[in-house]
Amino acid sequence: MKVEKARISDVPLIHELVNEFAGNGEMLPRALSEIYENLRDFFVIRDEEGRTIACVALHLSWSDLAEIKSLAVHGKHQKQKLGSELVHACLDEAREIGIPTVFCLTYKPAFFETCGFHVVDKMELPRKVWSECFRCPKFPDCDEVALICTLAQMEAK
Repeated sequence: MKVEKARISDVPLIHELVNEFAGNGEMLPRALSEIYENLRDFFVIRDEEGRTIACVALHLSWSDLAEIKSLAVHGKHQKQKLGSELVHACLDEAREIGIPTVFCLTYKPAFFETCGFHVVDKMELPRKVWSECFRCPKFPDCDEVALICTLAQMEAK
């Protein structure tokens, strides 16, 4: 199994996977239309039968900032480092296109810390990153943790 860019045929399973986690309150839900519109943001991992079993999106926010979104790994495939592989694919792509900083909002900060991120105060992030928040049932009382990864600092280690 390897990380690949998502294809149109992956959209229904990305939608199912993300919304399963969203149903458990672990991330924001995504409409099919939103996944289609942002398909180029997504990476996936497929199983031996070609079914999408894990996904993530790297969404550009500005010239120097991108967000990791919709990281989901099917339950029976967790604990296989697939999530880490997907995050590292996003970080590699950010480097390739010249984005120096990547952030995420998550309920699993310890996982992202193992990938080179560190916790920051949400108020340090530019206001532009809050464009989706009004759709969240927890808005304005966000309880997610903000983390960033500064790629130059990561490479210096």
